[in-house]
Amino acid sequence: VSEPIRVFIAYSLLYSIGNGPVFGKDQPIILVLLDITPMMSVLDGVLMELQDCALPLLKDVIAADNEEVAFKDLDVAVLVGSMPRREGMERKDLLKANVKIFKFQGAALDKYAKKSVKVIVVGNPANTNCLTASKSVPSIPRENLSSGGLQHSMGSCPSPLLL
Repeated sequence: VSEPIRVFIAYSLLYSIGNGPVFGKDQPIILVLLDITPMMSVLDGVLMELQDCALPLLKDVIAADNEEVAFKDLDVAVLVGSMPRREGMERKDLLKANVKIFKFQGAALDKYAKKSVKVIVVGNPANTNCLTASKSVPSIPRENLSSGGLQHSMGSCPSPLLL
């Protein structure tokens, strides 16, 4: 049996990870969830949901409100926590807000995660956020960071309007 890997992720992917489609049916998982202190009671509810689901690969769940606990010894980090663009918000304001988030997460990865950690940035704009995070992780190989390909996929597909 494989050793559990530590995975940092957001709520929307919890069940796929715990059931096996993401890392395989034989890979045990220690799931790490990070949120701000005022939201910890919500995370407690998520922990109860996960216990109720009895996900076969889930060996442990760690809920944290500080980066040292959340990023310690991570094997995989899926960074989905970007700020959404609000009505009336300029793109430059959105980018500025996301730079703070991904610099923080990158620095935490660099300081606490395994140097072999694999990082997937999904939060939009994923390519820009991945670049921002990558500049904050000098001790982690660049090839270990990747961004979601939604923008690339959208740009490379023919538009139905042109067909």
